[in-house]
Amino acid sequence: MDLEIRRKSRAQKFALLLACASMSMLFVAFTSAWIVREAKGNWQEFQIPAVFYVSTVVMLLSSVTLFLAKRFFLAGKAVAYKVMLVSTFVLGVGFVVCQFKGWEALQAIGIFIDGNPSGSFVYLISIAHLLHVVGGLGAILLANIHAFTLPFKATPDRVLRLELTSIFWHFIDFLWVYLIGFMLVSLNF
Repeated sequence: MDLEIRRKSRAQKFALLLACASMSMLFVAFTSAWIVREAKGNWQEFQIPAVFYVSTVVMLLSSVTLFLAKRFFLAGKAVAYKVMLVSTFVLGVGFVVCQFKGWEALQAIGIFIDGNPSGSFVYLISIAHLLHVVGGLGAILLANIHAFTLPFKATPDRVLRLELTSIFWHFIDFLWVYLIGFMLVSLNF
């Protein structure tokens, strides 16, 4: 039985890593298209609104809280696990709110989705990333539901679900750091 659980775990982790690789290719394509379009000219430079940097900090904090939630879960610390899991969800929602505030800030400085290509790319990339965050929030919400409705027990299935959720959440966190760094360098240097 133990061998079967390990096979299932490896297969699901491999499938998730393939999905992450595929998502990475999508965003590499977006940033490559950005570079090609920028070289054609008519590219407006502007400052990325500060709220996008706030959202980056929020996203990084959510990865820390999810990391801690997993450690507390495996250590048998139910209350700390639940607090960190709820904190991760709240921070994830905070990231979503910051993205909307970022788009409002872009509009306030005259950068619209259907305007200059540079602004359009910022919207495209941040909206596409946000859709992945929403998927991650769904997984974290499910983990919260399990945390508060199921008996506290580190079963192989629950550990696997938490590991898969963590892998995906940390991936979209890393992805956002890459994207905001790319936009910062491209628009300001």
